[in-house]
Amino acid sequence: MLQLVPRLALKSGARLFSRRNHFLEVSDEVTEALRLNRPVVALESTIITHGMPFPQNVECALEVEEAVRSQNAVPATIALVNGAVKVGLCKREIEILGDTKISRPVKTSRRDFPYVLSNKLNGGTTVAGTLVVCNQVGIRIFATGGIGGVHRGASETFDISADLTELGRCNVAVVSSGVKSILDIAKTLEYLETQGVLVATLGPTAAFPAFYSRLSAHKAPYCVETASAAAEIIKAHKDMHLESGSLLFGVPVPEPYAFDPESINRIIDDALVEAHKAGISGKNITPFLLEQIAGMSGGSSLKTSILFRKQSKTYCANKEQRKNCSRDCRLFSASGKKRRRHQTRGEAALEQTARKYLHYYLP
Repeated sequence: MLQLVPRLALKSGARLFSRRNHFLEVSDEVTEALRLNRPVVALESTIITHGMPFPQNVECALEVEEAVRSQNAVPATIALVNGAVKVGLCKREIEILGDTKISRPVKTSRRDFPYVLSNKLNGGTTVAGTLVVCNQVGIRIFATGGIGGVHRGASETFDISADLTELGRCNVAVVSSGVKSILDIAKTLEYLETQGVLVATLGPTAAFPAFYSRLSAHKAPYCVETASAAAEIIKAHKDMHLESGSLLFGVPVPEPYAFDPESINRIIDDALVEAHKAGISGKNITPFLLEQIAGMSGGSSLKTSILFRKQSKTYCANKEQRKNCSRDCRLFSASGKKRRRHQTRGEAALEQTARKYLHYYLP
């Protein structure tokens, strides 16, 4: 393991590292991939520590990593292990984190790093926490389930996820299944606009996905139908030198596993009542609600959550999708042939990651 922290960015998008940050440990595989400008996809770890029960959480995490590898990209699951920030976990580390009775992990956002690190604890990084590390290490593509957002009743509680603020601070392309259904999607989209975050639906319509449901009543500002188009957006963002403001691509859950909006909203309303009765608030509210929803739905919500994260693996096994991906890549390469002659290796790797990885999320 190397203890690395970025010192300055190169024109290629690669980074020079120093040893000033003794908390940061980047795996040899991820370090080598970044050095060679190979595609790297970041993965958060609260799904392991707080999002699913054991052992489904470990199984899901390993399968998602395998889906990334199947596209010749390197997975970089990010977590805190015994007071170190790990970028790229081994199987044993994922298994230990997943058994929460042993690991006793802390849900770690930006604010929590100093406490968790100084006390040498374990932690699952939220979307915000993962973005912090991505920005430091230089990883530009990050895949997750549902992002946090503005909670229902936020006008009274002011409960707004730090994920939104961090999306505005950092410079990362995030692929997710939209905003968690337990949140206020309309207010979340408004807040993202305020933070300067480009939001687009990846698919045929602009209707923004609602995690368990394919569509919500709210539209994203933009709609992107192909992975190549998404890659063009990412490159334009980089070429414009917009130093902050991430890109958020919302991907609907596959049709067979999507919930009817009315039925899932009834379940969410009941779960919110239970949370109020139990006095649950703050960062404990989301894990509590997800657990309640899983119970009230007879485990169907958990299955949907797992299947979304496995979606890329399902598409990887589909030869027709592979053929379409190759076609899209050829078209993309042909249209940008002259420009590509002057393209750095880092830019090419970034576009390659976007085209290959995002393609397998298309519905």
